[in-house]
Amino acid sequence: MTADVWLPIPPDEIDGLPEGPDYRFWNGGEDFPADPADCAFYVVPYMKPSPLCVRPLGRMSNVRVVQTLSAGIDHVEPGLGRLPAGVRLCNARGVHEASTGELTLALILASLRGIPDFVRAQDRGEWLGGFRPALADKNVLIVGYGSIGEAIEDRLVPFEVARVARVARSERTTARGPVHPLTELPALLPEADVVILSTPLNESTRGLAGADFLSRMKDGALLVNVARGPVVDTKALLAELETGRITAALDVTDPEPLAREHPLWRAPGVLISPHVGGPTSAFLPRAKRLLVDQLNRYVNREPLRNVILTTGASTG
Repeated sequence: MTADVWLPIPPDEIDGLPEGPDYRFWNGGEDFPADPADCAFYVVPYMKPSPLCVRPLGRMSNVRVVQTLSAGIDHVEPGLGRLPAGVRLCNARGVHEASTGELTLALILASLRGIPDFVRAQDRGEWLGGFRPALADKNVLIVGYGSIGEAIEDRLVPFEVARVARVARSERTTARGPVHPLTELPALLPEADVVILSTPLNESTRGLAGADFLSRMKDGALLVNVARGPVVDTKALLAELETGRITAALDVTDPEPLAREHPLWRAPGVLISPHVGGPTSAFLPRAKRLLVDQLNRYVNREPLRNVILTTGASTG
């Protein structure tokens, strides 16, 4: 039985790893740490390009678990067809909620209160007063109500928003209220002052915020994307931004990274952060806790957490 575990964090920096497996450190370097065919548990390097992440998959003939350190799995999906049947793909639910929730609120507040304008005015030595929108009393729509969407709402509560509406792939009820299905988006968008995208990227969400979606947003509304860049149609967003009708705060873009000459940099009313929702000081402690828990479960043959899919399983 293969016993290698590939980790993108040096194993001697993770307390509590179970005995038994042979731990190999690989964070995307050119040389593999061992024969990929001997890897049983592959932890995907974090914040690395998709081609690098999937490079060893075709040779991992005995792998049983692929664990990402991101909430999304879109960067490994292109390589799943190279894997044998029965491999469990797990995501990092529980790792990024705190940091992504923080950044979402930071982007909203910075955009509404005009913080980028103040920074530019400070560079000029200019006292830039005046009234600005507040988050208080605003209607907020969260599109994508998984664990990150829930964490965002947790952080919205103290800001005295008027209402939070929630949208996910399937309808359900939570302690805080109903979660609407995606089919109800057209009716909900015109009511929202702030629209937050926190969905996974898949075929149902790619281009979700296109021309029709954006046109339904109310005048003066703010679009916040902390999901994935391709959830938004960049061309359609640019068209709306150029009119000044809506504004945007984007932690992710399409393409990514943005080239120096890309028009999004210069579009009016847009604040861009360079995909920094996850990589903060909160990442490593939570990532290590997840890996220790998952590997102990794996070694003890207990059910794994966060299983998104199993390769070769019927989707019918």
